[in-house]
Amino acid sequence: MHEVIENLRLADAADILIVTVLVYWVINLIRGTRAVQMLIGLSVVAAMFGASQYFELYTLSWLLRSFLISLPLVLVIIFQNDIRRALTQVGRGRIFGGERRDRTQVIEEVTRAAVMLASRRIGALIVLEREVGLNEYLEAGTVVDARVSRELLTAIFLAQSPIHDGAVIVRRGRIEAAGCFLPLTSNPVVSKSLGSRHRAGIGITEETDAAVIVVSEEEGTISLVREGRITRDVDAATLRTTLAQIRLP
Repeated sequence: MHEVIENLRLADAADILIVTVLVYWVINLIRGTRAVQMLIGLSVVAAMFGASQYFELYTLSWLLRSFLISLPLVLVIIFQNDIRRALTQVGRGRIFGGERRDRTQVIEEVTRAAVMLASRRIGALIVLEREVGLNEYLEAGTVVDARVSRELLTAIFLAQSPIHDGAVIVRRGRIEAAGCFLPLTSNPVVSKSLGSRHRAGIGITEETDAAVIVVSEEEGTISLVREGRITRDVDAATLRTTLAQIRLP
């Protein structure tokens, strides 16, 4: 009897652990995407259905019940891109963001790339994802899924590259996508002398907690953007030190 109880307890612990891991994985998967807003909307619909049942609003209850019955199919259609990405991560063994590079090494590669691009007057826009996910912008870009390296970043932004327009998004030590288009800032205080790259860098940091490196092809200078504020003409040492102080995942 004692052995049976112990086995049940181990099974319960394993069950709770597996469910916890799955929930954590799903949260990481949908974080920063439109899926979060959609799930909030579905929660509101479910609450309305419960209220219609409680207050005996039969017509509303029937409509919501009809919608909820078809909900599994609706979810598959809405989240098909997220489901595809999740299955791909499972197939690659990256469920928990495996193959992360050392943060110091990533910062060094990004800094060297920015310095090289600036010295050659090649425009660049590099976005470092932090806590707020950038999946919405990744989906519109070209998937790269490669380790961060100075050589690759430089090659992406060469004028001959088909994906040099737009931004590169770095997530957990990997270049996730290139050619990503970001929202431009609408802040009237921002100087009109700033080009679209700088405005895009400011725009994305106004909506998320990302850190952005902008290289100006006209001036050959490096700018660092955080929280909607831009610091211009940053040297390599300052860039390296500031990025090291930022909490990158």
